[in-house]
Amino acid sequence: MRLWSYQGAVLGACTLAFFATMAARLAISPVVPAIGDEFAVSNGAIGLALTGMWGAYAAAQFPSGLLADRYGERTIILVAVSGTAVTSGLLAVTPSYPIFLAGAVALGGVAGLHFSVATSLLTRTLPNTGSAIGLHTAGAPVAGVLIPLAAGSVGVWLGWRWAVALGVVVALPAAVLFATVVRPIEPVRPEESVWSRLQVRPLLELLGRPPVAITAGLSVCGAFVWQATASFLPAFLIEYHGVAKPLAGALFSVYFGVQGVAQPVIGTLSDRIGRYPAAALTVGVGVLGYSVLVVGPGLWMVAAAVVCAGLAMGWGAALLPKFMDHLGDEERGAGFGLIRTAYMVLGASGSVVTGAAADLLGWGPAFLGLAALLGGMLGVLLYVMRRSRTDRRAPVSP
Repeated sequence: MRLWSYQGAVLGACTLAFFATMAARLAISPVVPAIGDEFAVSNGAIGLALTGMWGAYAAAQFPSGLLADRYGERTIILVAVSGTAVTSGLLAVTPSYPIFLAGAVALGGVAGLHFSVATSLLTRTLPNTGSAIGLHTAGAPVAGVLIPLAAGSVGVWLGWRWAVALGVVVALPAAVLFATVVRPIEPVRPEESVWSRLQVRPLLELLGRPPVAITAGLSVCGAFVWQATASFLPAFLIEYHGVAKPLAGALFSVYFGVQGVAQPVIGTLSDRIGRYPAAALTVGVGVLGYSVLVVGPGLWMVAAAVVCAGLAMGWGAALLPKFMDHLGDEERGAGFGLIRTAYMVLGASGSVVTGAAADLLGWGPAFLGLAALLGGMLGVLLYVMRRSRTDRRAPVSP
């Protein structure tokens, strides 16, 4: 793929669109206290709105694929990015908490239309799927580095409404660029209605295919650890290691930044050595990193462990192309969306479970539990890889 080819332009437009949909959601967290004060509600109430937003994001993955098969990927991605701009603007001017709650859920829903559909579009457009998905996925951690810092600063200077409005500032140009760059593409199933495809048996059959089921199970574990880390890493660093808040925030940005750099590399590596070997390498680094986060002495060891954690959370750049390897051309839109919804909804429990573990057992055991979960994930990967090699060497009966 040449740098200035049409394929490269599509990849760049999709990556910027993903950055925009993630940026709009991340802009809210740094100004949560100010939002609570504005509406005179508790942190729990604001947390409910954020939970609704992320839950709607996960739930939108499957229907986004169905809609893309019917109307085309370009149309759905434009709805996602334009809708992100609109809902961010509505959140910035909302007059009351109930409307804010509804707006946050709507933001998550429209933003969730993007990723699965863009992955399908890239698979249809570019030959090196792993590299493309790795670069595309990097849009999220780049947003994780830049937006919380920007939103926090804007919130201090101008107020929380202007911070939330950053979603409009980022999403609107992304939508214009995508509409300009990406050509219309023929839908996969333009004649089939969305409702006619909502049949339980075919959906269960797709999820039950051994390669898909194994990769989905691994993705649940990876998503669980990602969600827990994204929710609690700063609190863990502050309360367990006594790190100052500004430094904890900087390390949190490092965590996202490492993901952004690592994911394209891991995606390219998965094209060369295989999906599971690349995933096993990243998860193995994660087992080490999360263990050192708990037992490592000194700030430098903790910082190195944060880097390892960021590398480990690049697992998606290796495993997500694996799904595409086992889905037919007509299954990739809806099928990948269904898979994303399934593993993300289950993985979202990482915040609740890890928070409860920290309350009951302390931060050390809670984060060691994440290391143990990654260890189990690594064990499954090694077993499947060994079994695959054994099957290839087995003699064929005459």
